[in-house]
Amino acid sequence: MDDFKHLFNELVRFETELWNAVDARLRDEDDLPLHRFEPMQIIQRTRECRVHDIAEALSITTGGVSKIVDSIESAGHAKRRPNPDDRRSSIIELTPAGKRLLAEATTTFEAELDSRLGSALSDRALRQFTSALTALRAAANETGASKAA
Repeated sequence: MDDFKHLFNELVRFETELWNAVDARLRDEDDLPLHRFEPMQIIQRTRECRVHDIAEALSITTGGVSKIVDSIESAGHAKRRPNPDDRRSSIIELTPAGKRLLAEATTTFEAELDSRLGSALSDRALRQFTSALTALRAAANETGASKAA
């Protein structure tokens, strides 16, 4: 169906353009790339955060997340400590410097999203768009789960 192809193209291009704009602003104003900002948000809000938790939240591989966490840690923004419940994994925490950076970058992130999304759509339209994307992701995850079974 041509409508689905058009929707796919619009969604993919929009995601790419939005990612690039937000990433550029975070790098410019906070010296923090978006690929590190997102995991830092998850670390901040997840009690006893593990690499697996970040991978699940972002729908990416644990290997990829592990490399990102390595870079966040080497920048001094996070630290790992042994997981007392599972010796195979670590608990990841933001350092005080990481918490400060995340707070500053969150302001930048929200301002860019407001500029790009809030200026283009009404609050109602944004809620509907969010609801539609959430439903599409849930349906795709169900389809993927049923095919895997």
